[in-house]
Amino acid sequence: MASIPCTIQLAAKTASSPSRWRSPRAAQGAGGAAARTPLPARSMQGWSLLSKVAPARGSGRVGFFKFGNKDAEGAGIYGSQGRDDFDRDDVEQYFNYMGMLAVEGTYDKMEALLNENIHPVDILLLLAASEGDLPKIEEVLKAGAKYDVKDADGRTALDRANAEVREFITGFAATAKA
Repeated sequence: MASIPCTIQLAAKTASSPSRWRSPRAAQGAGGAAARTPLPARSMQGWSLLSKVAPARGSGRVGFFKFGNKDAEGAGIYGSQGRDDFDRDDVEQYFNYMGMLAVEGTYDKMEALLNENIHPVDILLLLAASEGDLPKIEEVLKAGAKYDVKDADGRTALDRANAEVREFITGFAATAKA
């Protein structure tokens, strides 16, 4: 998983230029302490308001996030990974997240799947099918997981799944072929 750094810079009106917004650093200027302009009390009160901190519409500033998307996939957050974007760490994180370690008490089942030379995205599908985790199943199927890959016991994701999950996987596979 990746983290996205985010910074916010507050802006203040200077006394010399009431119609132009400048950052506190820019208000200090290059002339040192003598060039510093005290911030008006009116501006300080507005700093807690989002409308005073965020850039105004039409300000020409470009945002990092695309807020117009209605779904995570369109924003590039979910479903944009390919088959090779998944690795061993993703399997371990999912194993821990779903509480499988707490139930099993050991990583033996996960390690057995990883040692079988099965691609991590296919292992994620096997685990998600066992858990009935439909959102994760959809994510890994979109990434190219193969539902006919067999685990150490010779079972596929369809064999591990309940009836609802089997129907979901086969329905997804049918629409992907069409």
